[in-house]
Amino acid sequence: MLTADLAQSWYRKGRTGPRYIDAADERYLNDAEALINIFSAHEGQQRAALDAALEEYVGTGTDYKILRGLIKLLMDRCTFETATTIEPFEIRRALFLKAREFHPVSATENERTQVIEAVARELSCAPEELLAGLYADLPEQQRLIEFESLQARELLDLYNLAQAQALLYRCVEMRLWVEPQAPENYRELFGAIKAYRLIHTIKGSAARGYEIRLDGPVSMFHRSQKYGIQMAVFLPALLLCANWRLRAEITMKPGSSGGAGGSAFFEMDSRQHQLRSSYVPAASMENRVQEKLSESWAEFESLWTLERSSEVIDLGESAFIPDFVIRHADGQEFYLEVLGFWTPRHLQERLQEFEHYGRKNFLIAAWDELRGSRDPLTRIPPHVIVFKKNLEPMAVELAIEKLLNGEP
Repeated sequence: MLTADLAQSWYRKGRTGPRYIDAADERYLNDAEALINIFSAHEGQQRAALDAALEEYVGTGTDYKILRGLIKLLMDRCTFETATTIEPFEIRRALFLKAREFHPVSATENERTQVIEAVARELSCAPEELLAGLYADLPEQQRLIEFESLQARELLDLYNLAQAQALLYRCVEMRLWVEPQAPENYRELFGAIKAYRLIHTIKGSAARGYEIRLDGPVSMFHRSQKYGIQMAVFLPALLLCANWRLRAEITMKPGSSGGAGGSAFFEMDSRQHQLRSSYVPAASMENRVQEKLSESWAEFESLWTLERSSEVIDLGESAFIPDFVIRHADGQEFYLEVLGFWTPRHLQERLQEFEHYGRKNFLIAAWDELRGSRDPLTRIPPHVIVFKKNLEPMAVELAIEKLLNGEP
């Protein structure tokens, strides 16, 4: 994705959007192809050589910011390696300690050579290898060992998508309106929202369609940067879905046309044609907390069984998307949702939805690591489990037993 300094957007009368480029423009296609060729030609070489070639090319272009954006996206497809068998930190540490015996080492070239040769013997390497690895961990000294190439048009499409994603870093709130459609389409969209751990509120029903509110990173006081990345990477997953409309409130940058502290709206729907997504569907993503719970439950001796849930449960004016259904041999069922990012306010709103509908057989597990606010949670409600690291089967079963026994 793009960094904030490479993001470009427009503002007009309370509306905003990314500054897209024409992905069919021959000039941009030529630039994209040239940059891809530069990266491909530098596989196996030091990053310093790649950087020099890129600087030379950018120096001839007029669209400096666009070229820098394309380069950033290509850098994200690179794997660099420290080309030494010995950690550079260990080399520097050994040289520093040995130099104390010859202080001052700058007195003669002979003393410098003695220090290098002594350390090379200690680390079982040649002096030339020692010197080559001394600063091998610096970015410019690292070697490009793999570049995931792509076509020029794909790079330009990726650039336009990245511009839209960058806009969402400053999102206050996103609203989605989803038209009635097949259950599997709903599940795919809801699965993407949960996979990226977004704070969400869902209103409506399968028959009428849904209105979905997603809190944006600007609405959070804690872990907002990490959350902002999650909201941005959700956008490609949304593009894979059908029959939706988006309206996101965006905080405008100080000095922009929106003015300091102002906001504008970014709107888009599933009929748009500027953005393309080749993103892997969210269903293939793993949630390590959920995976760990499933693995632990398989070894847990209990009369309750844990199964993945694919249901969207109607709560009247809202919906509940549990991750698991927990069944007892006597036929009782409890539904468990593992929250992504959350705040005490959002958690309370969710519980009020269940209370309003009269639903009792549910549990909500909140990972303290993903709390998006430092506001205190003064009291943990009976239907809520707050966990620090892993969600343990014993904690889930104990919470169910307390609910069944009417314990506070």
